Amino acid sequence: MPERLTEMLMDTWTPLIILWITVLPSIYMTPMNQPQVLPSGSNTGLKRLTEEQRVLNRSKRGWVWNQMFVLEEFSGPEPILVGRLHTDLDPGSSKIKYILSGDGAGTIFVINDKTGDIHAMKRLDREEKAEYTLTAQAVDRDTNKPLEPPSEFIIKVQDINDNAPEFVDGPYHATVPEMSVVGTFVTKVTATDADDPVYGNSAKLVYSILEGQPYFSIEPHTAIIKTALPNMDREAKEEYFVVIQAKDMGGHMGGLSGTTTVTITLTDVNDNPPKFAQSLYHFSVMEDVALGEPIGRVKANDLDIGENAKSSYDIIEGDGMDIFEITTDAQTQDGIIRVRKPLDFETKKSYTLKVEAANIHIDPRFISGGPFKDTATVKIVVEDADEPPVFSSPTYLLEVHENAAINSVIGQVTAHDPDVSSSPIRFSIDRHTDLERQFNINAEDGKITLATPLDRETNMWHNITIVATETRNHSQVSRVPVAIKVLDVNDNAPEFASEHEAFLCENGKPGQVIQIVSAVDKDDPKNGHYFLYSLLPEMVNNPNFTIKKNEDNTLSILAKHSGFSRQKQEVYLLPIIISDSGNPPMSSTSTLTIRVCGCSSDGIVQSCNVEAYVLPIGLSMGALIAILACIILLLVIVVLFVTLRRHKNEPLIIKDDEDVRENIIRYDDEGGGEEDTEAFDIATLQNPDGINGFLPRKDIKPDLQFMPR
Repeated sequence: MPERLTEMLMDTWTPLIILWITVLPSIYMTPMNQPQVLPSGSNTGLKRLTEEQRVLNRSKRGWVWNQMFVLEEFSGPEPILVGRLHTDLDPGSSKIKYILSGDGAGTIFVINDKTGDIHAMKRLDREEKAEYTLTAQAVDRDTNKPLEPPSEFIIKVQDINDNAPEFVDGPYHATVPEMSVVGTFVTKVTATDADDPVYGNSAKLVYSILEGQPYFSIEPHTAIIKTALPNMDREAKEEYFVVIQAKDMGGHMGGLSGTTTVTITLTDVNDNPPKFAQSLYHFSVMEDVALGEPIGRVKANDLDIGENAKSSYDIIEGDGMDIFEITTDAQTQDGIIRVRKPLDFETKKSYTLKVEAANIHIDPRFISGGPFKDTATVKIVVEDADEPPVFSSPTYLLEVHENAAINSVIGQVTAHDPDVSSSPIRFSIDRHTDLERQFNINAEDGKITLATPLDRETNMWHNITIVATETRNHSQVSRVPVAIKVLDVNDNAPEFASEHEAFLCENGKPGQVIQIVSAVDKDDPKNGHYFLYSLLPEMVNNPNFTIKKNEDNTLSILAKHSGFSRQKQEVYLLPIIISDSGNPPMSSTSTLTIRVCGCSSDGIVQSCNVEAYVLPIGLSMGALIAILACIILLLVIVVLFVTLRRHKNEPLIIKDDEDVRENIIRYDDEGGGEEDTEAFDIATLQNPDGINGFLPRKDIKPDLQFMPR
């Protein structure tokens, strides 16, 4: 069989080779400047055309062939004949040698150097390499000299349908909204075919659905997947598995095919309203529950997911709309009912509410499907609890005069037990708020009395806490703050605001204001302070000074005459009586010190001491202090100088470094060991200068110098 196939191919290719040699030159033309392989007699003809060109002045192109074809994937027992090269210089005497070079020459393609036949030695794959460029040349077999220029040509690998389509990006995942209309775009798939898209139909693809009908369809040529059924409901089926096939050869029989999968998920739209799991809910709550505490949860289920399933809850009817509130739990989408105001079992024992759940995001396309909301009834029962006492007021404000008597009643607090049992109440003061124990309270009736005297000027406000406790259950306790304001009484006399000292110039004029003084009063009258100033009765006719009340409640001190002298009297004392306008009025006497001073012509005080008169003219106290400081500094310098001179005249120490070598005493006696304490005098070794009773004096320099040995 292989031999027969080869013969058939040879029979097929032989006329083709002849066609390439004889006919194709008339089809494929190239310019004269390209390498050419010419048919028989073309060289001499070329020469002849050159001579005619000189005579007739016209040119003629040479005819060339430049392509060969070979089928890919062909395999047989012998190499495939691709084509044959021939030159008109070959007379058939075997003196011509054909040489082939270029892509695959010698490995893939081999030329018969005698006949010029070109064979393909290997199986070719167009998808690996579509064409090969080679160069052929005829040379003299004996001398290897070229007989004509090299000619370049191309061997193209002809495609066969040997590659199936492939979905490189598969498998695919796509989404499409639920309830979409027919023909809604879902996604697009793409397959590739490695075969030649130009030659034949090997790469012409057609797409079809193998699985996924009747829900989806695909365009055969564009591979666009669309919905094929209307109103697909995500709540019924969310995911679809579609198998797509791509087939080459235009989809005809015998073509190769490839498949891929597309997982299509329906995305949610808000096409379902919320729905309560039950129409009636029952809850119970203790009356003493804290405000804001949850007392129950309701749930409206929504078949949608995500944002489309979110609902808001509201109380739309009921007798407890102002007592309760409902909020949405963002995590569970539950409606949480909370207490908004305090509950009282004795006042109201049950409530009925109507709550509504409504979608937040509504799709206008499905608004006609009905209201996206639902309602339910909630019944709440309030249960009795042992409550602590309740004061008649959340806070108390009491007032008491600072001169109130001890044990006098300054106010009263009241409280009661709100429970049906109505336990008796006992009152007490939280002593942490009354550390000084200034107040007491009657445990039975809550009357507050004064325990110690009060002083408004010391502490104007007192804040205490009253504790009410049930006698039957001491754990039920309530507290209330009580603010006690201490009212003022006129119990403080006015006095000077500060210690005043006035200065009077010797050259002052009569009627000149010496000093303006003001008074203060620790009391706080309702209409403000008003002070009265006066001199002592025995000072009313004071010959030196007088007083004048000012409109701003201050007092001016004036001089009655001039000619005051420090030498005559340096200081004057002026007692002044200050009275307030209280009931009863209070008064005190304050003394103003007036000092006579020397002043400049402008009235500026310069000196207020009598000693200033004995100072030299033009020499102030500051100048004298500076002079005295200079004298002290000079004395200190002199003392330091004398001390340094004395230190310089001190005698030299007798033990100089140069005499150390002379203070060595040599002994030839042999010691008796550690126990021999009589062999030598240790005191002599410790003080060699004490030998023979000689001790050097340290206050004089010695006359006798030891000579070196």
